Amino acid sequence: MAAAIIRGAGLERYYAERTEFAPRPEPAHTGDWDAVPVTSDARGICEARLVVDGLRCASCVWVTERVLARTPGVVRASVSYATGRATLRWNPSQVDLPTLARRIAALGYRPRPLALATAPDRGLMVRAGLALFASLAVMGLYEGLYAGWWYDAMQPAYAALFRWTSLALATPVTLWCAEPFFAGAWSGLRNRVLHMDLPIALGVLILYVHGIVATLLRQDAYLDSLTMLVALLLVGRVLESRGRRRTTEAAAALVGHVPRTARRVDDGAAGRITVVPMSEIRPGDLVDVAAGEELPVDGVVREGTGQVRMALLTGEAAPVPVAPGDRVIAGTLLADGALTVAAEAVGVGTVVHRMASQLQLAQERAMTPTSADRIAPWFTAGTLLVAAATLAGWWIVGGAELAVPRTVAVLVVACPCALALAQPLAAAAGLAAAARRGLLLRSGDVLLELALVNEVGLDKTGTVTAGAAVVTAADDRTLRIAAGLERYSAHPIARAITAEAGRRGIPLPRAADVHETPGVGVEGMVDGRRWRLGGGASGELLLSGDDPATLPPDPTIRLGDVTRPDARHAMEQVRRLGLRSTLLTGDHPDTARQVAAETGVDEVLARADPAAKVSWVRARQQAGRRVVFAGDGLNDGPALAAADIGIAMSSGAAASVLVADGIVSPPSLVPIAAGIRAARAARAAVNRSLRRSIVYNVLAVSAAVAGFVNPLVAAVLMPLSSGVVIWSAARVERAVRRDEAT
Repeated sequence: MAAAIIRGAGLERYYAERTEFAPRPEPAHTGDWDAVPVTSDARGICEARLVVDGLRCASCVWVTERVLARTPGVVRASVSYATGRATLRWNPSQVDLPTLARRIAALGYRPRPLALATAPDRGLMVRAGLALFASLAVMGLYEGLYAGWWYDAMQPAYAALFRWTSLALATPVTLWCAEPFFAGAWSGLRNRVLHMDLPIALGVLILYVHGIVATLLRQDAYLDSLTMLVALLLVGRVLESRGRRRTTEAAAALVGHVPRTARRVDDGAAGRITVVPMSEIRPGDLVDVAAGEELPVDGVVREGTGQVRMALLTGEAAPVPVAPGDRVIAGTLLADGALTVAAEAVGVGTVVHRMASQLQLAQERAMTPTSADRIAPWFTAGTLLVAAATLAGWWIVGGAELAVPRTVAVLVVACPCALALAQPLAAAAGLAAAARRGLLLRSGDVLLELALVNEVGLDKTGTVTAGAAVVTAADDRTLRIAAGLERYSAHPIARAITAEAGRRGIPLPRAADVHETPGVGVEGMVDGRRWRLGGGASGELLLSGDDPATLPPDPTIRLGDVTRPDARHAMEQVRRLGLRSTLLTGDHPDTARQVAAETGVDEVLARADPAAKVSWVRARQQAGRRVVFAGDGLNDGPALAAADIGIAMSSGAAASVLVADGIVSPPSLVPIAAGIRAARAARAAVNRSLRRSIVYNVLAVSAAVAGFVNPLVAAVLMPLSSGVVIWSAARVERAVRRDEAT
């Protein structure tokens, strides 16, 4: 069937270009393809992203893209070999997503929804584990060889045993563990691109071939450097792979807030309530929601009142009262009350699904090339040219006996170990420095990107403020009566009142005949009198009673959210680093401006929903700014993903923590500024290491070309470039402390 599809599309060239046989077709994903997030533009063209398993080479990508592109109704199809992701755009009047998925499956590949693409790359982890084990063993053996050579104390039989054992351990590291680097180098050459995998692959191959020859000649090789280089680079790829999975996990967590079933009001059966799967709910249906349940649809309240926790959308912790005519969204929690909601959007049309789609789209953004990526092509080309010239020149002068050792010396001395390790080592030091100060970043790439930011966006509730309602002002007698009424309530405002009473040491009286009305307030008997506590002006509660003469002098309780104690100090540090700050919140403009004035934030954007926060981030990026955004709520997830660097508070929602590039572990904003300092110190160390390693390579290669470097001298010189990198990375912590002191 696959062959017939390929021939029918006129793509027979696939068989000439492929480098491996495709796997036999497996059953396609049989789940609900309608649940896959799909976006559409003004013309009605749909777009979705899938994972495609089983891609073996670039030819697999080529044939998949072209078979899909030649399918009637498909506007565009692109497949990434690096991530295994397919982006499809199609006309829904001609073709649908399940049909396209079956088309991919018929070619021998397995399409899956992105929500199922969270499993780790176990093959890469096994490669890294084996390389680490082998490198530690080989390094131990070579310590014995170097000691025996230095003191002339090792017997030849034991030296040979150590060399052959090292070669045996280095063989699977070279042939299997380093296979991703060889594949990347070969793919780059086929596409006429010299990237970082090529010098790494050349260095590994040359070191291994030299190791075989040296072992046969009973000489010491460089197998310890080979195995450790492969191990460190594979570990870096494992960490990078873990970071890429977080966005998919976060999107799945967001969608998980929508219930799988709903209680539909069946008008045709005299108002009978029927529990049905969400796939059967249609716009216009009426659904009942009870206290403690999450809303299954976006819609309008038809009947009932209640209080809805809208943190999913606004990030504000306080529940919002809703009544007939108010709009609600799927995934939010009905804290109390009972509602009948008329559905307006269900499934992929809900706000929470659109937020999940934005998180998934953010994972496809390209990373900024590193300095090593830019230098690698020139470094590789220069090394190959110098080696070729050395071989030709010395062959003419003295034949193979002089040419081969000097050429090998050039290639070995110019091994890109220092170039490849400059960034990982400095980044590791920077990550440690940031972690000591409370900012945990998921990778070295994120750390180095953080060094380039020049704009800070901050969510308010839970980030700049503590994120919980507190009593800011209240008379002791008023607070005592209110705490008696609220002592058994689980409402966040009730907890704030009782907590403040406990802090002041006020004994809580017992209340009788207590009745709580959702969205209105609470009333009951305290000290033999009936009292009522309900909403007053903005941010206030008003206590009233049957006998006005017994009222306290000030019967109001003022509520608010206090800023973090160190917020102003953190903003001063941010300003000293040359960054502008903006407060983005779904709260009232007056409240937002007050918080900004207290903390020293430069600008304010109030009444900001998730889409507005994303728009702000993208507008700054289009203006040439690099943005770091810090937040804690589910509503902050899209902005965290859209920003150049997203930082979540550790106490925040799980989805925001998963999608973020970094996490602030203590309840403080100071670690953000400290992390930027560490990032700048690490980037400076990377650039310094690259410059020094280039100088080293120029001098060492020149000496090798001139014939001053033989294998023995190369064994001594080769670690020097790595030593320079290690020394530079070790100074990152010192640089951060120096900056803090100034």
